[in-house]
Amino acid sequence: MTLTDAQQLGYINAQAADGRVNVELETDDGMVLNMGPQHPATHGTLRLVARLDGEQVTSADVMCGYMHRGYEKLCEVRSYPQVTTLVNRIDWLGSFANEVPFILAAEQLMEVEAPPRAQWIRTLLFELSRIANVSLFIGDLALQLGAQTPAFYAFRDREFVLNQIESVTGGRFHPNFDRIGGLKDDLPKGWIAETKAAMVRLRAFCDEMEGLVYGNEIFQSRTRGVGIIPAAVAQSYGLSGANLRGSGVDWDLRRDANVGLVYDQLDWKVWTHPDGDSYSRCWVRLQEVREATTIVDQICDGLPSGAIMAKVPRIIKVPAGEAYIATENPLGQMGYYVVSKGDTGPFRVKIRSASFNNISIAPWLLRGVYVPDIITILASLYFILGDIDR
Repeated sequence: MTLTDAQQLGYINAQAADGRVNVELETDDGMVLNMGPQHPATHGTLRLVARLDGEQVTSADVMCGYMHRGYEKLCEVRSYPQVTTLVNRIDWLGSFANEVPFILAAEQLMEVEAPPRAQWIRTLLFELSRIANVSLFIGDLALQLGAQTPAFYAFRDREFVLNQIESVTGGRFHPNFDRIGGLKDDLPKGWIAETKAAMVRLRAFCDEMEGLVYGNEIFQSRTRGVGIIPAAVAQSYGLSGANLRGSGVDWDLRRDANVGLVYDQLDWKVWTHPDGDSYSRCWVRLQEVREATTIVDQICDGLPSGAIMAKVPRIIKVPAGEAYIATENPLGQMGYYVVSKGDTGPFRVKIRSASFNNISIAPWLLRGVYVPDIITILASLYFILGDIDR
């Protein structure tokens, strides 16, 4: 079939138009790649704008704020007992841990100390929250790198921890269990034995993940030497948690600034890794899950008897003053700066969440990496968007 002169001319004109469009789209700065805003791949609604030179990232900007919830201002229009139901949603995977530093700050202002048994149970639930949080990270990490099976294993075994949290607090994700002066309830009958059995299961899960994920040569090739953060850079950006300890910095608030919890009465270890790459950050978290199971076992064996609540007024009015308390949460340092004017609710609340600082290093860290490594590095930093968009 031959084309007529008119058809040939139309074809030539169409090609010329396409050529003009292509010239107009050319830029000297390379291609701009939008990642997000989307939920499944980024632990919340995050947008990353990466500028590329071929397959290599020349610059990357993190766009936060797509799910801003205004936690700090919401806290300022609620009474002190009502605040816990808000803050345990900041990092929704380790929610009980979010309640503890706020309650400790209020107790410091009121000069109230929870009874020993309440402090031990707080520490116990704190570490169960860490296990529930980080065990899911281990499975989700593999999922983001293309392996589905570990994620199913993580969801399966995390249920044993959530069952124990629910049987005490009544809530699987948002317990709202901590109280100024102590705890809402005591442990139910038979709970200690069930919890120790769950810890055996979680240690077996860690062994499975070490072989299935961490020992996999594809996983190692995707994470070793990728996204290296020198110790000095990690400290300058205010990183905390495994992101800091994965760069070899031996710093953990549970040991170095313990307030209101019983870590100083237990035998446990702070894990670090000297390499500072994506693998080291993930490896530290795996060891911390194992360590948390031993902490839980020690608390179960040494739990003192006695009351779970100190004597506090029925209507809480916190004396005028200000306090800052930070704890070593699953994602890193979580701190609350609370200002009181003597009312039933806080006058001002400022939240120092771990994820906000941890993601702040992304523009520095992603410069010069290749496109597939973006997901690896973001996954290894492990952030929750509710922990960023407060």
